[in-house]
Amino acid sequence: MTLAKVSFAKVTFAKVSLAATLLLTLVLTLAVAAPVLAQTAEKPKSAPKPADSPSKVLLDSWNDIGRKLIAMAEDFPEDKYDFKPTPAQRSFADQLLHAAGGNYFFLNPANGKPAPEGDPKRADYKTKAQVVAYVKQSFADGAALIQAKGDKGLNDTFVEPFTNQWARVGDQAWGFVEHSGEHYGQLVNYYRTAGMVPPESRPKK
Repeated sequence: MTLAKVSFAKVTFAKVSLAATLLLTLVLTLAVAAPVLAQTAEKPKSAPKPADSPSKVLLDSWNDIGRKLIAMAEDFPEDKYDFKPTPAQRSFADQLLHAAGGNYFFLNPANGKPAPEGDPKRADYKTKAQVVAYVKQSFADGAALIQAKGDKGLNDTFVEPFTNQWARVGDQAWGFVEHSGEHYGQLVNYYRTAGMVPPESRPKK
């Protein structure tokens, strides 16, 4: 065998060996990966959860904004309860009383009672504890009404006191969720202006 033939044979053998090695590696890789891929492919996707009922969605939102306002009421120092960012604005305590008291312009008529004549007076809620209790009671009363009405009862109607027009319970409840949210946003500014961090913006423990 000539030197050229020997060299050619060596090169050919090397190529064949490399191809065989690559093929074996591929086969082994597929053998290992196939069961994993099969399990992944065979795993059925869980069915989407059904949508919450309209009354539950409303109740969750009502309770959530109530929770945020209650947290502020409990957290803000009592010696700053009459703090105002500017003289023309309500005090911190008056903001809470206004937001919580506003709920009764919805709750009272929806329960067949007269609407309030105005905001609760700060003079009637002189301590932090009294304000906190009033805010808690207001949102508890609203939650109780929403739960009692359920989905069907959200379409019950009553005469809305501001417009003297028939209104649905659900529509009015959402309106006062928004109203409370607006005043929550204002109270965030009270915190920042007073050099404090609102409870919802603090790192979670």
